Amino acid sequence: MDNTISVLIADDHPLILDGLAALIESEPGFVLAGRATDGVQALAMYAHLRPDVMLIDLHMPGGGGMEAISRIRALDTEARIVVLSGYEGEEDVFRALDSGASAYLLKRSGAEQVMQCIRRVVETGRFVPPELASKLARRIACDALSKRELEILTYISTGKSNKMVARAAGIGVGTVKYHVNNILSKLNVSCRTEAACVAMQRGLIHPY
Repeated sequence: MDNTISVLIADDHPLILDGLAALIESEPGFVLAGRATDGVQALAMYAHLRPDVMLIDLHMPGGGGMEAISRIRALDTEARIVVLSGYEGEEDVFRALDSGASAYLLKRSGAEQVMQCIRRVVETGRFVPPELASKLARRIACDALSKRELEILTYISTGKSNKMVARAAGIGVGTVKYHVNNILSKLNVSCRTEAACVAMQRGLIHPY
């Protein structure tokens, strides 16, 4: 029986791709199935190669890693997908796992932890480091923002006034005020600036 673990990697940063490829190829019992540089290519290569495990970045061109994860899981419900991301907010972790990822690692993780994660996912189907698991537990325990509240939060984080938000969202100023008050309450902050800072820390919004 062939116990070799095949790994497909997907990231739009050449240095990270090269580093992961070198790591996989140097590890006994592992084989590099291929490398993708955007979400569309990641989906196509997974469908063709059917690797044992896929390592993927969340934020890439071509629809991004999150969409690729959802589409890969729709294609293969048994897909083992490890997110390797520079974002560590609990919302990022929650969304990735909720989309179907099997594990979530930070890009600052060491080579040993990356390989441990891949092995664990093959064996048990799930892996989340303790420091991220605690953040995930906090996300589950707190009040989640609605889709509309996330939209309003994105607008106010760019400095838009209530009138500007109302115009952009196609709702009344009073409705904007209502959503803003809910956002501040759920994030446990006292002002819009603080809300934007907390939102970026938690991964609710990103500066890009």
